[in-house]
Amino acid sequence: MPKQPYAAVIALFRFAVGLAFAVLIFSVLVQVLGRSVFNRSPVWTEELTRFALLYLTAFGVGLSYRSGDLVNVDIVSEALPGRLPFILRFVSAAATVVLCAALIVPSWRFAMIGNFQTSPALGWQMSYIHGAMLVLIGSLLLFALLRALAMLTGRSEGRPVSDADTPQ
Repeated sequence: MPKQPYAAVIALFRFAVGLAFAVLIFSVLVQVLGRSVFNRSPVWTEELTRFALLYLTAFGVGLSYRSGDLVNVDIVSEALPGRLPFILRFVSAAATVVLCAALIVPSWRFAMIGNFQTSPALGWQMSYIHGAMLVLIGSLLLFALLRALAMLTGRSEGRPVSDADTPQ
């Protein structure tokens, strides 16, 4: 039994971030070796690098929200007395959930536009690439919802969770 309630979800997103980062490293390495050693870099490396960066961001945004690594101005809210910081953190999580929920359908439509396009160098259907936006919105929605639910059930104060609090 995991110590952390959503450890499997967190592990899955960490794996996806690691995989996207590995693809990014591979693509840049091929590009650098191509330019410096062979005097010719494969054209597909630039596309793959961009696509990997999109998915790295898409899978990482939820984890960043969870750990507090996204931009957050909380100096005022955390200085307030009593339960006000908790209430503001909850309102923030709930607003994030509502905004992401409102963006799910438009991000799906955006991804489906890619059905009519392919990437120039790799020839991939662009719906898979545009789908990164759907993954990003879904990731942020999931982690904001988990935070809001944890706050409602009293399992969390809504503060960001450090990696030290998560089983490895």
